[in-house]
Amino acid sequence: MSDISSLIVAPGQDMKPEYLQDLKGLGIQTVFGDPDMVSDSGLAVMCDTGKSTYEIRDKNTKQTGKRYRVRSNDDIDDILHEASAGLDFVIVDVDDWKIIPLENTIAKLHDVNTRLLSVARNAQEARKLFSILDIGVDEVILESSSYKEVAGLATLMDRAQFGLTVSKVTGVREVGDGERACVDTMSMLKIGEGMLVGNRSNFLFLVHNEAVGSSFTSPRPFRVNAGAVHCYTLTPEGTTAYLSEMEGGREVLVVGAKGESRRATVGRSKIERRPMLYIEADSGDESGGIMAQNAETVRFIKPDGELISVTHLKAGDEILTYVTPVAGRHFGMKVEDEFILEK
Repeated sequence: MSDISSLIVAPGQDMKPEYLQDLKGLGIQTVFGDPDMVSDSGLAVMCDTGKSTYEIRDKNTKQTGKRYRVRSNDDIDDILHEASAGLDFVIVDVDDWKIIPLENTIAKLHDVNTRLLSVARNAQEARKLFSILDIGVDEVILESSSYKEVAGLATLMDRAQFGLTVSKVTGVREVGDGERACVDTMSMLKIGEGMLVGNRSNFLFLVHNEAVGSSFTSPRPFRVNAGAVHCYTLTPEGTTAYLSEMEGGREVLVVGAKGESRRATVGRSKIERRPMLYIEADSGDESGGIMAQNAETVRFIKPDGELISVTHLKAGDEILTYVTPVAGRHFGMKVEDEFILEK
């Protein structure tokens, strides 16, 4: 999915002025119908010249493009012809069928140096447009008067960056059998990606996915053998959830070794009884632990990106974690200044 800077909002007349200011604070561009309106901040502003031709202006540049209504493949051919002649961008508006026409448009314009924008009527449409053909349109114009819907989509698109911390393992010991959760996503996870999981909400371990197999198992890059059912994981909304709550259709946060993140949808969660290990670590300011299955396929990530299995982990090893100040939690939401002791 594209980032928040790819979202443009065409507010309805009942969008309050203070809401428009809030959207600017989120980094979202706003579309105006006034051709003389130019953004003081330098953000692009779209202007209708009255001839189905649009201009994007900022302090230094002026770009031109056209808006098209796509009803057939002939319309797409017309877009390709005019885009190839030198348009800086095209705005595609599709009535009923959205996926196939836009797939065809993206495929045809893929090698043309013209930005593709598409119009969405709600946040659900906008999100879909960003993922078509796994490429998506370059930008989405969301025509909505609902501040809540626009702000919600902005939060959905914003890819959080996490400042991961190097922590030193202080102990690894067997703790008997327990229920662990394998979170199977609908995405193929990459080497270096995993989920943030831990016994405490402020000390989470980056547990790697199963993209690397073993002598006895095949790779399962869609899966994270995340930990015991009581463990916390961080959600895309910024709250925490227990691994026991993971189920098909729910979204989880996938985090990479450099702290980059993305959303993935759970296909299923497998909870099974297995022998478990208790791993403790110390970041210098905080300490924490995680219960993970005692299996070669469960791996953490070292600071240099190398993977290490929990079966080879020992005191003194350094691994990637996400550590924040201690805070209380109420149904997964952070509660500041609440006394809490977890051990």
